[in-house]
Parts: sequence; C-alpha cells; structure tokens
Amino acid sequence: MTDKMIGITETVLRDAHQSLMATRMSTNDMLPIIEKMDKVGYFSLECWGGATFDAAIRFLNEDPWDRLREIRKRAPNTKLQMLLRGQNLLGYRHYADDVVDKFVEKSVENGIDIFRIFDALNDVRNLEASLKAVKKYGGHAQLTICYTISDVHTIPYFVELAAEMEEMGADSICIKDMAGILTPHVAKELVHAIKNEISVPLSIHTHATSGTSHMTYLAAVEAGADIIDTAISPFAEGTSQPPTETMAICLNEGERKTTLAVPLLEEIADYFKPIRDKYLANELLNPKVMGSDPKALIYQVPGGMLSNLLSQLKQANATDKYDEVLKEVPRVRSDLGFPPLVTPMSQMVGTQAVFNVLAGERYKMVPNEIKEYLRGSYGKTPVPVTEEFRKSIIHDDTVITDRPANHIPSEFQRLKEELGSLAQTDEDVLTYALFPQVGKEFLEKKYHLQEKNNPINKEDKKEKEVIRISATM
Repeated sequence: MTDKMIGITETVLRDAHQSLMATRMSTNDMLPIIEKMDKVGYFSLECWGGATFDAAIRFLNEDPWDRLREIRKRAPNTKLQMLLRGQNLLGYRHYADDVVDKFVEKSVENGIDIFRIFDALNDVRNLEASLKAVKKYGGHAQLTICYTISDVHTIPYFVELAAEMEEMGADSICIKDMAGILTPHVAKELVHAIKNEISVPLSIHTHATSGTSHMTYLAAVEAGADIIDTAISPFAEGTSQPPTETMAICLNEGERKTTLAVPLLEEIADYFKPIRDKYLANELLNPKVMGSDPKALIYQVPGGMLSNLLSQLKQANATDKYDEVLKEVPRVRSDLGFPPLVTPMSQMVGTQAVFNVLAGERYKMVPNEIKEYLRGSYGKTPVPVTEEFRKSIIHDDTVITDRPANHIPSEFQRLKEELGSLAQTDEDVLTYALFPQVGKEFLEKKYHLQEKNNPINKEDKKEKEVIRISATM
C-alpha cells in the first residue's frame, strides 16, 4: 500500500454484527465466504475480539478460538485483526499481567496479526501490558484513542494522546468513534492535527449511527488518514459502518484509491444478503437499528450500546422506555466523569441508565461494576467525579490512584488449577479467566459432548467400568 492508497478494514465479521444484532452471527454463516474475502485486497479483516468471545460461548455454544483458527485457515493472505480492551482483554474487569501476556500469546498463535488496543478511559497505563505482549509475540500494535465529546476531550487532548501512544511504541494509531459523533469538519481538523504530530499510520473507525459517517470518512481521507473501517452493504449503515462497496467506488474516483476488487465485493454482498434476511426474520436483527438517527449527535450512544439497550428493555417488557433511557445516558455519563462510551463503560453506563429509569429513582440500584469504577479499579476518570456523588455510592471505600493492575497478583496458574480437568489447553484456561461462570459451563458442555461422541472414549469408559466392578467383586 503506497502513501496515496487507502487501506480498508472490513468489519462484517465482528463490529458490524456486534453493532447491529448484539454479536449473534454464527461461525457457520461466516466460513463459506472467507476464501473469497481473502482475495479482495483488504488491509485487514476484523474478525475477533470485542464481544465476539462472550457471545460465542454465552449464546452460540461456539468456541471462539475455533472460529479464529477456521478463519485463519481460509484467509492466508489477509491480516486478521481483533479488538482488545487493554487490561480488560475481552471481559469486564482488569486481569493480571500474566493473563494479558498469555492471552496475547495465544491470540497470535491462533491467527491474529493486528491488535487494536484501547482503554475505555483513555488511560494509557492500562495499555502497557497488552502493548508489551503484542511486541513480544510479533503482532502489530494499533493503539486506540476512544473519541468522545466533553469539556476535556479537545483536539489538543487527542493530539497529545496520539503522541504519547507513538512514544510508547504503537505501530499505528486508531481514532475510534464508537457513537458516530465525529463530524466531518472536526474529523478534518483532528486528523490533520494528529498527522502533523505522528509518523505511524492513522486509522479511522466510525459508525453510521448519526448519518455523518460517509462525509466524515471523506474528510478524514482528505486530511491524511491512512485506513478506514467499512462493512459489506447487507450489514452496513445504521449502527454499523458505511458500506464497503460505496466507499471503495467513491474513493477510487479520487486521488487516494483503495486496493479493493469491487466485483468481488458485489459477490460477497450477494452472499450476506440472505444471511441478513434470516436474522431479520428471527428478530435477532432489529430494523430499528438499521436507519440513521441524528439524535446520536446529542446522546452520543454507540451502535453496539443501542442494540444492547434495546435487548435489555425487551427482556424487561419496557421497550416504550427507550427514548427515556437515551435521555438518561448522558446524565449518568456526566455523573461518572464523562467516560467514553465504549466497552465496558458503554455497558456499565447503559445498564445504570436502564436501572435508573426502570426503578423510577436514580441510583436506587447500582451494579458492582459501577462501584468498582468509582473505587478506581478501571483507571483514572477523564473528569474528576465529585466526592459527594462518589460517597453516595461507595461511602468511604479506598480509591485506587495508580495503575489498577498493580494491585492484581499473577493469576493464570491459580485459574488453571481451579479449572481442573477442564483445563485441557491454555485457551480453555483463558476462556475461564475471562468469563468464569459462563466459560466453565461452556467447557463442561464442550468436553462432555466430545466424550459422548468419541467411540474411543466410550470404550475407555467401559473398560474402566469393568475394572471398577471387578475390584469390588
């Protein structure tokens, strides 16, 4: 890719369906088209990380490690990319440094090339362990700025953050606009300012939620951005990304062209159309998130968070409270010191907003994650939380002020011993580490099913049973 060419990261295998339908696309729906996608000329295929791991074991009864390996087999020529939440990895708490190291090692071993690493609070201390591990195991570390709007989140703030990330050793930097609130004029100014400060490639990630994304991408490209994220058209728009085909055709008319084979994109789109229709029919894909809503520029709620809010309200038979919850989100965010709405903060803020609305009283119910956040367990808040609010939730509890992971002892070996016979691979231990209850249940089902369907194991069991009966006779 020359300086003038624009790299395209395809998101249909991860962020597109995470944003549109809470990450429910199955591996079986992905695999038949991967070999064709491998021939398109993408900069990378984003196919793992984010919520894919959780959704796979919790809802799809799939092993996410298997998914990665199967995609890798079918895409030998294209870089595979994942989204990694820094010290949170893919879970909802901070993990010990040895777990971070092992997770990155196994991710590289199973097929990941590019790690897009972010921290929900833009606290770079929480990027250190994963960055070190990616460098150690030969991956590409793309450190990520979570874009948001507040009094503190100014262009000088983001430029300083980008410079600090390059100094830390980033191979590239991403501006991650989770809510689709990066407008074209701001994008142009921000990209230009950051490109003047850094020498590594700059990637732009946005969503079509508010209706500005196509314009934002064109403005960013004109200002010097190197890579943009798009989604193949059946899973594009709405809370997802702009369509890959549209952006490729438009960019190819200008000076800065893409490397994509457009005729192949049309074939890939044709493949995904019936898959989209299937998810619409079974209501995993809600048409409500497929259009643009300029209110996103006011509420600043990202696509994945919108689909999760809808899902929570549907379970509570309270979808009529949707607009009321959207209005509550910025109020909760303000109380919590204006964290960017990205996982896990988006889930935490969203859940708290839902609780506040459904309970009819603000902060009558407070999840443990919010309490831990106020104790400093997730890092430094962008804007200080008022002591009055903090004490109203956690009273006089101790607040951490240094890197949170400094307070977490090594835990991989302990977790391995805790998992016992289910720890058949290091990947199994990591699945358990990230999601102890759901992960253990998944592994029990996985190995029970294997044992049940394995004739050798059946014979072994019979032989052992004969020995046991003989010993008691």
